[in-house]
Amino acid sequence: MAKNLVIVESPAKEKTIKKFLGTNYEVLASQGHVRDLPKSQMGIDIEHDYEPKYITIRGKGDLLAKLRKAAKKAEHVYLATDPDREGEAISWHLSNALKLEEKKASRITFNEITKNAVKASLKEPRQLDMDLVNAQQARRVLDRMVGYSISPLLWEKVKRGLSAGRVQSVALRLICDREEEINAFIAEEYWTLDAILKVKGERKPLIARFYGDENGKIEIKTKEQADKIYHEVEGQEFLIEEVKVGERSKKVPLPFTTSTLQQEASKLLNFSTQKTMRLAQQLYEGIDIKGKGMIGIITYLRTDSTRISEEADKTAREYIKETYGENYISKLETNKKNSQKIQDAHEAIRPTDITLTPTKIKEALSKEQFRLYQLIWKRFVASRMANAIYETTSVKIKAGVYQFTAAASKVKFDGFLSVYSVEEEKEEGKMINGLSKKSELSLENLESKQHFTQPPAHYTEAALVKALEELGIGRPSTYAPTITTILARRYVVKENKNLYVTELGEAVNRIMMTAFPVIVDVSFTANMESLLDKVEEGSVDWKTIVRNFYPDLEVAVENAEKELEKIEIADEVTEELCDMCGRNMVVKYGPHGKFLACPGFPECRNTKPYLEKIGVACPKCGRDIVLKKTKKGRKYYGCEDNPNCDFMSWQKPSKEKCPECGGILLEKGNKLACINEQCGYSTNKQNKMVQDVEK
Repeated sequence: MAKNLVIVESPAKEKTIKKFLGTNYEVLASQGHVRDLPKSQMGIDIEHDYEPKYITIRGKGDLLAKLRKAAKKAEHVYLATDPDREGEAISWHLSNALKLEEKKASRITFNEITKNAVKASLKEPRQLDMDLVNAQQARRVLDRMVGYSISPLLWEKVKRGLSAGRVQSVALRLICDREEEINAFIAEEYWTLDAILKVKGERKPLIARFYGDENGKIEIKTKEQADKIYHEVEGQEFLIEEVKVGERSKKVPLPFTTSTLQQEASKLLNFSTQKTMRLAQQLYEGIDIKGKGMIGIITYLRTDSTRISEEADKTAREYIKETYGENYISKLETNKKNSQKIQDAHEAIRPTDITLTPTKIKEALSKEQFRLYQLIWKRFVASRMANAIYETTSVKIKAGVYQFTAAASKVKFDGFLSVYSVEEEKEEGKMINGLSKKSELSLENLESKQHFTQPPAHYTEAALVKALEELGIGRPSTYAPTITTILARRYVVKENKNLYVTELGEAVNRIMMTAFPVIVDVSFTANMESLLDKVEEGSVDWKTIVRNFYPDLEVAVENAEKELEKIEIADEVTEELCDMCGRNMVVKYGPHGKFLACPGFPECRNTKPYLEKIGVACPKCGRDIVLKKTKKGRKYYGCEDNPNCDFMSWQKPSKEKCPECGGILLEKGNKLACINEQCGYSTNKQNKMVQDVEK
């Protein structure tokens, strides 16, 4: 009979760890949290110093009974949940729910689910770390306060089923702010001028780009300026002034953290953050490898640290030496110190056994598991390798008073690139060998091209994760659920990797910005994260944070209930008649935005798409331009006669016409810009109003 009980979180972990321990150990799974705050109420006793009211999660009664029975029989109970705040809290809840005596129960953690790691953890049991537990409690209580205080307000003012959150509302604000930047962006014209030069004795030409004159760099802004330089250069002799040959090194990448793994998996594999975390969890909890059984093949997946254990570093270097040669081993220490305490207690995400190459275990993995494991394995191996060395060549060429430049680089030593390379790391340009000041050049052609500056890019999941991390908002465990939530609520939609805010998202963000500016303030949220870290360190009492936070939130909610009454979306009566009963249809607000509905509901359930006219005629056919939405909910402006007329614009057209070319002007923030980029006309809205008044 088993003398010891080991409690883990997931059945997959249970299955893996059972194989490592003998008959003296029974392994059971709690299947995640066993206690939580009730769903029916806030679950925090405000009157009694904000004490959380934990209850057994519905459906977990039988499981807890089974665990209690096993714990009673066991001589010792090991709580082996995940090695982070959340895992520590689950162990604490288990300890309370199972009424475990302190001397009978211990906490064990391991960063990887391998036989050695699990057995080593049993030799180093410890007591529960209440600082970690309290950091999780603080986060849970704060999130519950925000969610349960503000969400009902959103239900009342917009529609049921909406939610606000400490991190999700800030993420939504970032996306809305970026959308405003894009909408307000005015493209600026610029030109490039390339000289295609024939080098005596060489077949291939040398392409040099216009740089400036003896006084420095010159930006070519207009066609007139480009034409002027073109004609001045055309008849000039091209002479090589300087040829510089040098070296540059490309640093090895750091091993993956949760954030960088999500970013790279999004960019290179097209995985959503949620998908990446799901697959990584599977790789961590255990894969059935032929000849080895069930083992975890990567280390713990929620980490902010790039630290690697000495043993793993040593093993990796030995593997690189044997496989690639000694000159491929990194000469420097590549670990980077990190400010976070708990996450730095972990290592970076790496393979648990470097000899398990992706190709060796391909058969044991699904296609998607293989792709993610390969990415993690390659990145880790690359992090222990030598830098790549490039040979660089730069050339300065004189043509009269003007200067042209050409540059190229080629790999001299591939280093880590032999394992881990992406498209961006391809060689830059092609340079003719043996170029010198004596090389004779003759002009074959001059090419001038028009370009326009581009607006800031829309956030992708990868870019949003990066922004949240850089701003100190959220933690590794929160990135994926945050993005999943704002997509599920339809505040944001995803099209071709890009995230676009919907009308619903704009409405919610407006309310949050108006009524709860502190909640959506980036600095405030980042500061809250650092306070939670201090709770974890034991230097701040978690109740102190809650005591300071809730009264202000309560006042803000009370004020919002009064002040925001006027923005409640009422049914707007239209001239559109119901096809079924003849009543005037009204505007309703649904999860996908506005639609027309019969006011006779529930007797008459007729609905129609709502076409919101903006009072501007289509420049192509003269019909009305209406506000529309893509299938995924992104706003745009199009002709009401679509598909017969294909006019569309992402920015709102104005009634004003361009004085230069007669095209319509688009509203871009506080400016009006011509729809025709080639025209390039723009003016401030205020200036235009003044001009119209003066007329």
